[in-house]
Amino acid sequence: MAGRAGEGPHPPTSQDDVWTAQLLDHLRPGARDPRRVVGWLARAVRATVCLQDAAGAVLAGERLPLDDGLVAEVVAGRISAAAVQDGDRHLRLVSVPAPDPRPAAASLLVVARDSPFDRRAAEIVTHAAGVIELLLRERESRAAGRRLRRATADLRLAILQLLMVEDTVSARRVAAGLWPGLLDTDSARVFVVEGDPAERDGLAEDCLDITRGQALVVRCPAVDGHVIVVSPAPTAGQWLRSLVDGRPGTFLGGSVRQSLARTATAYGQAVSALAVAHFRSDQAAVYAERTHPERLMDPAALHAWSAAVLRPLDALPHHTRAELLATTRLGLEFTAVSAAKVLGVSRNTVRARMDRVEGLLGADFSDLAVRATAHLALNTQAAGTEDLDGAPPPVPGARLADLLAGPGLRAWAHDLLDRLTRDGRDLRGTLRAWIAAGGNAERAAQDLGVHAQTVRDHVRGAEPVLERQLLAAGTDLYEVVLAHLALGDLTAPVLLRANPGQPDSPVHG
Repeated sequence: MAGRAGEGPHPPTSQDDVWTAQLLDHLRPGARDPRRVVGWLARAVRATVCLQDAAGAVLAGERLPLDDGLVAEVVAGRISAAAVQDGDRHLRLVSVPAPDPRPAAASLLVVARDSPFDRRAAEIVTHAAGVIELLLRERESRAAGRRLRRATADLRLAILQLLMVEDTVSARRVAAGLWPGLLDTDSARVFVVEGDPAERDGLAEDCLDITRGQALVVRCPAVDGHVIVVSPAPTAGQWLRSLVDGRPGTFLGGSVRQSLARTATAYGQAVSALAVAHFRSDQAAVYAERTHPERLMDPAALHAWSAAVLRPLDALPHHTRAELLATTRLGLEFTAVSAAKVLGVSRNTVRARMDRVEGLLGADFSDLAVRATAHLALNTQAAGTEDLDGAPPPVPGARLADLLAGPGLRAWAHDLLDRLTRDGRDLRGTLRAWIAAGGNAERAAQDLGVHAQTVRDHVRGAEPVLERQLLAAGTDLYEVVLAHLALGDLTAPVLLRANPGQPDSPVHG
């Protein structure tokens, strides 16, 4: 419709400048909220305003009674706007196109006032609708970005869980779509970066940035402050060290390079190294930086003994056996709840799998010495036979007692536990009693005739001396248990009580 004479374009008045500036102000960062625009519009044109989505749900403002047919026409896009009079009310309905391209997906801006709309009021409504459209598109874009980031994070976790149960084929297949080539490798290292749980999202993003797309970065499902990084890149450790350097409250633990099938073992190593990092000035540690008892045992005898211990599982289907072994390794390394979160299964599933292994081995996992011994056998099995190159053939009937009697292992055990004698308290005696009591402070206190809190304080005091976490079950604790076993401070445990053919069985021979 042609305008009347004198109604052509005209320079804005000072009032036009005011409402235009106010409307544009809603596009500033920090002020972008469609609800604020709706509230401003109601005040600017002295009206009741409602913003509703295509389904009729109110997004902002107050609900207004409307003709369903007219609403359908505007929302469907058959008309972009309508001006009607309903009794004493004057209405303006404006379609606000949605980011979603589907038909009938537009939102609807409705403005109702007692007086007719003059030119100024009509322009304000039209421009406000344009601003609301921009803000709705931005909000949907942010929501889509969050959904994408969440889906990507879930996919990374799924890949890690596949690696944890040694399903490297499926892990590579899943990773290939988004990160081509990332897992096209035989080995990798696992790192755990620890920081403030409230700032973990930012820490994970920093890990992604600094590893330059050459790592699988996962927010640990078991520990709120941990970020797990799996990377085949040889410089990944240097990159992550530079991340924690000079960053208070941030620590880094790293594994040695392991095959992808041993990701669960590498993860345990990284967590163990993380405990050491808390006592280091540079806030970082690598598992290979200290001597471990299994490295001091005869490789051929160790592998032969481990194979004999785990032989009852050999009759199981390969997939079932791998699943039980991987779950038990994690269950012994961490709590059942933490292992369940890492694997993406229920804690009851973890406990059921461990109970099955416990039954097959004839073991009692409530005994710390048994747990340490089973942990040694499981990790030796996971390591495969790479330590056997050039080694003499294993002696049949290898026994745990023989493995623990080696001079190298006994020297290591003496060196480790003698550190405790430098303290004025009897840390060594308390620690021995606590281990014998299955890690139960109350039972150990009764045996020693002291208060349970004294036992806890002594065990906690031994941690920085030994540079190992003891109150949390895992590799650190099991190494200390093996040191006690090697020196005869604790009685060597018996596995496979029901199998007289196993060398460690009390009825063997």
